[in-house]
Amino acid sequence: MKILFEACVDSVESAINAEAGGADRIELCADLLEGGITPSYAMIKLVLEKLKIPVNVIIRPRGGDFLYTDYEFEVMRSDIEFCKQAGVNGIVIGILNDDGTIDKTRTQKLIEAAKPMSVTFHRAFDMTREPEEALNTLIELCIDRLLTSGQEADVHKGIPTLKKLVELAGDKIIIMPGGGVNEINIKEVVEETGVKEIHASAREKARSKMNYVNTRTSMSDSKSMEEYDLMVTSAERIRAMVNAIKR
Repeated sequence: MKILFEACVDSVESAINAEAGGADRIELCADLLEGGITPSYAMIKLVLEKLKIPVNVIIRPRGGDFLYTDYEFEVMRSDIEFCKQAGVNGIVIGILNDDGTIDKTRTQKLIEAAKPMSVTFHRAFDMTREPEEALNTLIELCIDRLLTSGQEADVHKGIPTLKKLVELAGDKIIIMPGGGVNEINIKEVVEETGVKEIHASAREKARSKMNYVNTRTSMSDSKSMEEYDLMVTSAERIRAMVNAIKR
């Protein structure tokens, strides 16, 4: 059985690399250092022009939690409308209530706005108070797909919960592991959980081509990246992971 590989990317270059490496679909974001937010309209348009594989777009107006104001919710609805008009394959959403449950009312409104696009519920699920309760809500809402690490720091630690979610989901919703998937663990995650789709960013550091850098100041407060360095999806890493789950 073929396992569908979704690559999470946050640039046009990364999207092109993902397709070249053998990805079956991409999740298009901006700023993966924030966990992914909605990309610009221009990026969405250009990626759709450059790629042949399906493109899903994250609808997340900001980083941080998943409890949104009325204004942020209106932004999400407008972004979904653009994606529909642009010909996007699907959207990726996640909205919670302050008690750690899924916001059914607003999620339903976004699902209705998105039709006929497919709808994935992202790792906001991993911040819910009880995974079975949240899964049942998503099934009730007829969400197509759930992206989750099994409510753990990475998918490897989340294997027991992922396996249980797959069993509970049956054919009612697709469970797609994501978060810490790499060349070493991808085969084990697929075999242990029985999933049919998997999600990874497969990025590597790309050094800046700037010859001059002003070292007296900084444009970023990120402690994990050197100034100007970029993280770009690697076609080679994608290919290695795709090949790993083929064997």
